[in-house]
Amino acid sequence: MQDILLIIPSYNEEKNIEKVVGELERDFPQLDYLVVNDGSTDQTARICQRNGYHMLDLPVNLGLAGCFQAGMKYAYEKGYSYAIQFDGDGQHRPEYIEGIRKKMDEGYDLVIGSRFINQQKGLSMRMIGSHLISWAIRFTTGIWVADPTSGMRMFNRQMIQEFALNLNYGPEPDTVSFLIKQGAKVAEVPVTIAERLAGESYLKPVVAAAYMVRMLISILVIQNFRIRG
Repeated sequence: MQDILLIIPSYNEEKNIEKVVGELERDFPQLDYLVVNDGSTDQTARICQRNGYHMLDLPVNLGLAGCFQAGMKYAYEKGYSYAIQFDGDGQHRPEYIEGIRKKMDEGYDLVIGSRFINQQKGLSMRMIGSHLISWAIRFTTGIWVADPTSGMRMFNRQMIQEFALNLNYGPEPDTVSFLIKQGAKVAEVPVTIAERLAGESYLKPVVAAAYMVRMLISILVIQNFRIRG
């Protein structure tokens, strides 16, 4: 699986990054990875440097979209066939990558590691918002995506090029919707997402609610005016 690059966007993950990358190097040495340090203000970069991790050290915080695009540029320039978004907080599990890759080989452009493909979503505010986003994507594209907010997504070479060379892409559900409209073939495979190893998610309830509203508006309205490239 050396044609796959794990892109690990990391912002202030000093409590997690050593465990995440250490496990990859110890138990999955066949997988290439790149930690993209997104201008962290903690010890994330120093920990990576001390351990000799493969790292792209951004001098300023670009946010998830810019950080992930930097990783995709690296994947594109290095000739990787596939790239997978892989969280630096320990929630994504590397043992699912092989199954995701096998699904990609059936001819898909994007494969999502889905928490909900074989089960119902709960009634939390976040899960309700995720369900609404699924319906918005279905309404605008005709395609049902069970877990549009999952951050564990694998992209093929064509998608790597799209993200690397264009400024109009971020790894969010509205981009998934846009890519489907452009003809991308999307599939999902079931995965289990672990609890965050340490620290707190930035998606507090108010932030999560605002995010869901923004995604719904983008999918239902803004994507109709979006230009490729």
